[in-house]
Amino acid sequence: MDFDRLVHEAWPAYEQRPHDGWVLRWAGGVTKRANSVLATSPPADLDGAIRAAEAFYGERGQRCVFSVGVGAPPGLDEELERRGYELVDPTLVMAGTPKGEHAREVRVEERPWPGWLETWWAVDGRYGSGLEEAGRICAGVPAWYAAYEEDGVPLAVGRAVPQGDTLGIYCMATLPEARRRGLARTVLRALVARAGEGSGSAYLVVTAGNTGAQALYRSEGFEIAGRYHYRVR
Repeated sequence: MDFDRLVHEAWPAYEQRPHDGWVLRWAGGVTKRANSVLATSPPADLDGAIRAAEAFYGERGQRCVFSVGVGAPPGLDEELERRGYELVDPTLVMAGTPKGEHAREVRVEERPWPGWLETWWAVDGRYGSGLEEAGRICAGVPAWYAAYEEDGVPLAVGRAVPQGDTLGIYCMATLPEARRRGLARTVLRALVARAGEGSGSAYLVVTAGNTGAQALYRSEGFEIAGRYHYRVR
């Protein structure tokens, strides 16, 4: 699977500018994934392409970020390192054929609702006041939003994006006080069940340092299938 492209399509920047075979992505500065260069082919002019990217993000008051995955042009990572770009957020792509399980207590909707967004942002909101931009990114493609709720409050949430014969799992988050209750597993299985038999495989991304989440995903049938990281200056 072309994970670079799948992740790009499942987490869409609302501003995208093509340049010499690359895509310069912008979404209000919220998440590196939607505010980085997708470089999956060798440009005709590498120096010119890097300078164009730096100008694009500089105009928006943001540091220049490159997403460097398995499809990155040969030599790009080394050239960025030579120019002083820092390697950050090494990330694993995990894929498999997990089993779904319909759970009555899991709410699943086709759009994120305020409580879902608030719970996700409470866990993953590393970008200050960017909740509105984050919601806009989430709603940029058809997806399902799941939450385990108690007294109307989502304690664990997740997002699934149907992409042909595979399913992208995103935004898995559980409030700290609700952890170690198996709620993330319940949400994950509900999302897979929502996809039904039409989706035989699924994938997700998880930071390399999050070993607890990786253990959960392995127990649900996911294995490491790829890696990527970011270069930032």
